[in-house]
Amino acid sequence: MSTLNNLKSIALAGLIAVGLFVKAAPVHAGGTETLTVAGGCFWCVEADFEKVKGVKDAVSGYTGGKTPDPTYKQVTAGGTGHYEAVRITYDPSVINARQLLDLFFRSVDPTDAGGQFCDRGDSYRTAIFANGDQKAAAQRAKEEAQAELGQTVVTPILPEAKFYPAEEYHQDYAKGSKLVITRFGPKSQANAYKAYREACGRDQRVKELWGNAAPFAG
Repeated sequence: MSTLNNLKSIALAGLIAVGLFVKAAPVHAGGTETLTVAGGCFWCVEADFEKVKGVKDAVSGYTGGKTPDPTYKQVTAGGTGHYEAVRITYDPSVINARQLLDLFFRSVDPTDAGGQFCDRGDSYRTAIFANGDQKAAAQRAKEEAQAELGQTVVTPILPEAKFYPAEEYHQDYAKGSKLVITRFGPKSQANAYKAYREACGRDQRVKELWGNAAPFAG
């Protein structure tokens, strides 16, 4: 990246550090809004955005396809048209859609059209589902991300579609205490998630792309 882009990345990283992990200010009266994004494994996207100041909830699910009430097995097998996605509910008096979208782009590899990291296939592709003002914000965020990377960003901006929450065992997987059998041996869901995320190379690739502007990469 150019010196200017490096400076922009450092400035953005500073804003992220201030906004992500500090205790949220008291929530003002008023409603919430939602934003739906697909960024590969929904466990990771959910876990990342639950850390963001102003985010009230993040739910793993499926959207963008044609099969009603899809199951995880159906979606990952292909043919339903659905993406693994996360519906983010946020307080717009604390954080707005554009800020969330900037975080989103810098938490994924938006140059990869075939999936994300070790997860390949249509259900693991990146996408933003938005209409109206959110669509305009998504387009601006995409253009800025592409300029900063100096590479083509392939993440599509698609119309909002019906969102189906994923099975209960997928929700808050990164925090789960239930014992599961993995290729790494028996582990709690939380430890299985950590092992999966490291083995999949998510944080390594995001840091390679975004450097100090990567908000969630450890």
